[in-house]
Amino acid sequence: MPIGAVIARYLKRFEAADPLWFYLHVSCQLLAYILGGLAGFGSGIFLGARSHGIEHSSHKIIGIVLFCLATAQVFGGLVRPDKDSKYRPFFNWFHLLAGCSTLILGIFNIYKGFDILHAAKSWRLAYSGVILTLLLATLLLEIYTRWCMPVAKRSMSDTVDNNTSTVVAVAAMEV
Repeated sequence: MPIGAVIARYLKRFEAADPLWFYLHVSCQLLAYILGGLAGFGSGIFLGARSHGIEHSSHKIIGIVLFCLATAQVFGGLVRPDKDSKYRPFFNWFHLLAGCSTLILGIFNIYKGFDILHAAKSWRLAYSGVILTLLLATLLLEIYTRWCMPVAKRSMSDTVDNNTSTVVAVAAMEV
């Protein structure tokens, strides 16, 4: 999921990456939803039913919130307003806030899961290394797009065609 967010934030700023960035973003987020959302939620229900007397309420509540946010993101993408719609700014804010919340809560909940499982230190270190690498890449891309990229390219907000909706883009990906 973090890779899909980085793609949407930075790759779309390059004209040569249009519309590839959008298809990569949707693909990464759908894969994250299927693997992390559906499989994680299903695993949580299965393990919860088999673990009588063991309660990890904060991990469970965060997982439910994550599943709801991720599902709202998927359905929101399916009904995304056109670029010129008066509702598009509201969608953009929702998409940004729900996406950032999902990323932060997801990272936090994975660490909670490590604690619950008493995972080996190597798992925590490996995951931390991946997250820190993604944060460093994001920081470098932010610096590049804010201070090194030409102003004309920096002002490009969204390069998806006005008449393209997520439904059409996802349908085209499946063809």
